Amino acid sequence: MSRALMVQGTASNAGKSVLVTALCRIFRQDGYRVAPFKAQNMSLNAYVTADGGEIGRAQGVQAEAAGALATVAMNPVLLKPKGDSVAQVIIHGRPVGDFTAQGYREDCLSRAWQAVRESYARLSKDYDVVVIEGAGSPAEVNLREKDIANMRVAALAEAPVLLVADIDRGGVFAQVVGTLALLLPEEAARVRGVVINKFRGDLAILTPGLRFLEEKTDRPVLGVLPFLADLGVAAEDSVSLGAGFFRPDAALDIAVVRLPRIANFDDFDPLLAEPDVSLRFVSHPRCVGQPDLLILPGTKNTVADLRWLSATGWAAVIRERAAAGMPLLGICGGYQMLGRELQDPGGLEDTAGVHVGLGLLDVVTVFRPGKVTVRRTGFVSGAGMLAPLAGEKVSGYEIHAGETFRGAGAAPIFTLEAPSGTAAEGAVAGAIWGTYLHGLFETDGFRRGYLNLLRRRRGLPPVDYGVSFARLKEECFDRLAAAVREHLNLREIYRWLGL
Repeated sequence: MSRALMVQGTASNAGKSVLVTALCRIFRQDGYRVAPFKAQNMSLNAYVTADGGEIGRAQGVQAEAAGALATVAMNPVLLKPKGDSVAQVIIHGRPVGDFTAQGYREDCLSRAWQAVRESYARLSKDYDVVVIEGAGSPAEVNLREKDIANMRVAALAEAPVLLVADIDRGGVFAQVVGTLALLLPEEAARVRGVVINKFRGDLAILTPGLRFLEEKTDRPVLGVLPFLADLGVAAEDSVSLGAGFFRPDAALDIAVVRLPRIANFDDFDPLLAEPDVSLRFVSHPRCVGQPDLLILPGTKNTVADLRWLSATGWAAVIRERAAAGMPLLGICGGYQMLGRELQDPGGLEDTAGVHVGLGLLDVVTVFRPGKVTVRRTGFVSGAGMLAPLAGEKVSGYEIHAGETFRGAGAAPIFTLEAPSGTAAEGAVAGAIWGTYLHGLFETDGFRRGYLNLLRRRRGLPPVDYGVSFARLKEECFDRLAAAVREHLNLREIYRWLGL
């Protein structure tokens, strides 16, 4: 049986996911078989496992850091919000329905907890160490009786708990003391140490506060982790999504429409690795300017975000830019929005009926029961602006509801491997194209080739900076692990685990 360590936080975005990623890498470096685990995750950033299951993106990234094959056992319950009060519930990698918060607690929680128990049992048999990530805060007293993400999981795994607090937000001492005060005695007893995260200042000035915390809580502060900019580790959700990465001397300006329900925005992380790219997430159409590429990203509710585009003036601006010849890309939900219409007879996506799209690609999307979650490989077919890239290899994953049909006015972009041979995917007309393929820009040759097509439109020569995104990810994991090793008392944690 494995040993388990749990990382909980005083709030969302305190740094739990990043610390778990670092610990997974550290245990791997030290020779242990290690797996991440998050019982219940709420996130619009998803990851497709090798067998086609859907888990939180953070657990997929943590598995990569651990050198482990990502499985649905690492995140048995995933909640994907579709609105303020409804979420799609995914158990063991497969959707089981849309539920309100109350409906989920009444109709689905016992099944979800059983999945948590089964998944943890599986991991604990297969790995030396399981690093568990909590969700939100363990001190949400209104949720205690229905908790399947925090202290109930710590008790299941008999895991010591590290409590992480974000000093960058302010009020860090109240965060820690207040959290512990609101826990039940048996819950508080599981918290063995505290970690202060995202510290930017002079440690000498903080030291009296650390002594206060240790005296007040009777627990050691095991580390003060510095604020680490440009981690290169995929963010958990849009709560941590910034404005992008502005390079004043970059040759290419790429703008991403920041949809209200944006999903899988880490699709664009590989673009940030290219020295000649400046990437912006833009909320208001008046700020879009004249980018070299405008991207409509994925979304958890295509129809609702399509209405938002019209209400905010984005739809008119997008059509205007497209008419002027600006390159335009839609990924997943963004691809669906580019089409002529979205047919939802059963109201599966949103309101039942036929919804008019942006009309920039001759495609129609039909929503039916079921969901596609699959990894793909293939090559560029060669049409429209992408014709010079014909034969270039691509890979990625699909994760979507709905099926999109091309009309005569659009050509397929990719030829992808399929169970029956190959299948055409995506649609392109001139400089406008759309695809269901997430993670597309992680393929180095395709990414650099497409960026060079954008450079050519600017009259610039092609370049190849030799960026390997896979190598960069490995370097980021190692850099993160080194920073945590330097500032965290790992000897004490290893002592807890008997390692």
